[in-house]
Parts: sequence; C-alpha cells; structure tokens
Amino acid sequence: MGKYGKHGPLVRAALFAGFCIFANPAEACRLALVLAVDVSSSIDAAEDKLQRAGLAAALVAPDVQTAFMASQDPVALFIFEWSGRYNQDDILPWTIITGPDDLYYAAQTILDSSRGHDDFPTAMGYALGHAAIQLQNAPTCDFHTIDVAGDGINNEGFGPAQAYAAFPFDGITVNGLVVENSAGSVDADPLTFYRDQVTRGPGAFVEIANGFADYENAMRRKLIREVTPLIVGESAHELQSIAILSP
Repeated sequence: MGKYGKHGPLVRAALFAGFCIFANPAEACRLALVLAVDVSSSIDAAEDKLQRAGLAAALVAPDVQTAFMASQDPVALFIFEWSGRYNQDDILPWTIITGPDDLYYAAQTILDSSRGHDDFPTAMGYALGHAAIQLQNAPTCDFHTIDVAGDGINNEGFGPAQAYAAFPFDGITVNGLVVENSAGSVDADPLTFYRDQVTRGPGAFVEIANGFADYENAMRRKLIREVTPLIVGESAHELQSIAILSP
C-alpha cells in the first residue's frame, strides 16, 4: 500500500499543495510563528474555554508584547486548531505583528472563535503537516517555528516522525506546550512524547502547564522564549545547549 498505506493519498496531496503555494507579498519579518491548538476529544468544553482565553491573554500580556516589539523586524503569526486526521481549522490567517493593536486583534479573534470539533482523536502528524504547509505560504521571514500545544500523545494516523519525513520541515523549529494533570494524560506520558518525538530543531523546548488553569502562564513563558530576538552573535548551534524542559 505504499509508505503510508491508506494515508498515502493525503500525504501526497498535501505535499503537492504545499509546494505549489506561492507566498503572499508581505513585509519581511524575523520569525514566522504557527500556533497549533489541540481540540481533540480529551479536552472538554470548559478546558477549551480556558485554553482560548489563556492564549488570548498571553498574547496581550505586557512582557509578551515587549518580546514581540523587541526588534524593528516584526513577527508573522498564524493560529489554527486541530484534532483528527481531517480536522484542522484555521483561526487567525497570517498576520504581521507590528504593534500592540495587532496583538489585540489576534487575541480578540481567538476569543471570538468557536471550536469546530469536539469528538475526534489526536492526529498530531496531520497537524504538523498542516502547519508545515502553512509555513510555505508565510511572509518572508528569517526563522520558522511551529508551536504545538496539547494534553496527550498521537493516537490516530501517522505520527510526528512520519510527518517530518514527508512534509517540508527544513529549517523549521518545533516547540511544545504540554498540559499535565488532565484527562488526556491518564493512559500515557505526553511530556515524554513531546520531548522525544515532537520537539525538533536547535534550541527546541517543551513548556509545561499544570492543568488548563495554568495554560495562560505557560503560553506566556513560551511565547517570550520564541519571539524574543536572538542576541547579536548568538547562533542556532549555540541554542542547542539550552535545556529542552522549562524549570
């Protein structure tokens, strides 16, 4: 049945779409950042509200705004939610963050959004493939990062390793945010899964949220690390010495 069995046609179609997309004209930026929000069935309605509100609040937190505005070269932001193999719904299209108003717009867009699905498994390989394709359509940026947040491990379709082999991931860093002490964490260890199978690239790391009530704080810490400009002279190779787990 081929390398991906029954999933092969989707992979080939996604690859074709990704390589055929032409980037929209936009000003150059220092970082293209994709935020992928888990809405799989292990996350109930109350938890989903907490993560949407937490993400929105983190984006407009003063220290996060400072990190976004720390350089004259802006950040490009894209946000989508994901769950099953065919369930990736875009929330915020590519948006250049040039000032606080752009962050408030992104936050309000998240708050105004509603969950597209609530009864599908965790198809992380497909989510990563969707994120990689969106980066093909991103503004011209110096760095590319995918930020995957969730409370469980891949349990449908191909996993991260197969996604990294099939989709265009050259030069892309993948970080994670793991929500611990949730229903999705009972039967598996999502932290180990994210650390060993999801994170990718020099300096990649996993941030930890102690339940969905801590989502805002964890997202705030992670965004600061992701969007703060590199110190002059600091290279990607030097970032490899950074610890992969947050204290």
